[in-house]
Amino acid sequence: FITFIVQIKSQICEKTPQYGECSTNSACGCFHMMGADDDTGVCGFLWPTCSRLLRCNPSDNSCLQPNTICVHHPQCDDFPLCYPVTMIGLNMCPPMKNKINLKWNQNAITVAGRTRGGQQLNQLGFPLGIFIDEKKNIFISDYANHRIVEWKYNAKEGQIVAGGNGQGNRMDQLNFPKIVLVDQQNYSIIITDLGNRRLIQWLNQKQQILIDNIYCRGLAMDKYGFLYVSDYEKNEVIRWKMSEYNNEGIVVAGGNGKGNQLNQLNSPTFIFVDEDQSVYVSDLYNYRVIKWRKDAKEGTIVAGGNGQGENLNQLFYAEGVVVDDLGQIYVAESGNHRVTRWCEGKGEGEIVVGGNGIGDKSNHLYRPAGLSFDVEGNLYVVDSDNHRIQKFEIIL
Repeated sequence: FITFIVQIKSQICEKTPQYGECSTNSACGCFHMMGADDDTGVCGFLWPTCSRLLRCNPSDNSCLQPNTICVHHPQCDDFPLCYPVTMIGLNMCPPMKNKINLKWNQNAITVAGRTRGGQQLNQLGFPLGIFIDEKKNIFISDYANHRIVEWKYNAKEGQIVAGGNGQGNRMDQLNFPKIVLVDQQNYSIIITDLGNRRLIQWLNQKQQILIDNIYCRGLAMDKYGFLYVSDYEKNEVIRWKMSEYNNEGIVVAGGNGKGNQLNQLNSPTFIFVDEDQSVYVSDLYNYRVIKWRKDAKEGTIVAGGNGQGENLNQLFYAEGVVVDDLGQIYVAESGNHRVTRWCEGKGEGEIVVGGNGIGDKSNHLYRPAGLSFDVEGNLYVVDSDNHRIQKFEIIL
């Protein structure tokens, strides 16, 4: 079997000890050879079919089967699977999907709004949150206009899909909505209605309060349908099971009072939940992003944590946070007017876009907030104080 691997040594994987890539066929994997004296790996067409692989334990990504390891299968990676790599005594590189060291054009395209804010359908007023669906339609929490607008792909203006009936607390009104999320199972729109201290759902123009009396400034949903909300006042992140919002929910991050210890938060805002149900929290006044693994009693600092500043080991008001499938963390810094990328375990990040000071040119950001990627890997930034959504195209 090892001889077979040596014989297919025609393609060498990228020289990184952690990651490998086989671009010639989506069913191949990257292996490090036994006794190799460098970091090169060999690509082999050795993936079993999805039906032959068993799913990893979702709680800790472990495998009960002997001689298996939990990895993402390149053809069926909706969840991790147990792969028998130890039969050849080698470690498998997880699929890169070409996402290491990605770069984006530094001059963005405005895809919604304009630098001058307003109430017209081609304008926005201090937008904050963003959600992009599979068709690249953009849902925007139009904060100062008390509405949620949808901009179809390549549209010149948006259409109101929630709110838009003035500022208020009626069921058909919103009051400074911050985050918008679309549940693509039933196409409902879930909104953190900040000024009304409620989480509200709009479905077919019918409204329902999901959670009341909560100062929610962050919102996320995992692949199992659990809903996560950051409570800015209680300094905690709470998880609810779908349709069980009458319960108190489970605290999954913070909940130990305001502070800067690893089991505390200080004014949490945006949140992100990864495939393993780890929660990443923008911990605003601790100037850090902190990661709480599922069922953890405290978090791990994965970005910032060195006080307020503009050095590459610091953050200044972390807002939007997203994590790609390699665990790279992207943070919108509203105080530094930039987006930075961080790798867990490293002491500093790197500037991805922005960082050119305050301005309204195509390479400027002014208090960026929400972040999102589309299916092609283009980066969308809510350029809040420029009243626009900026699309930074990926450089292939």
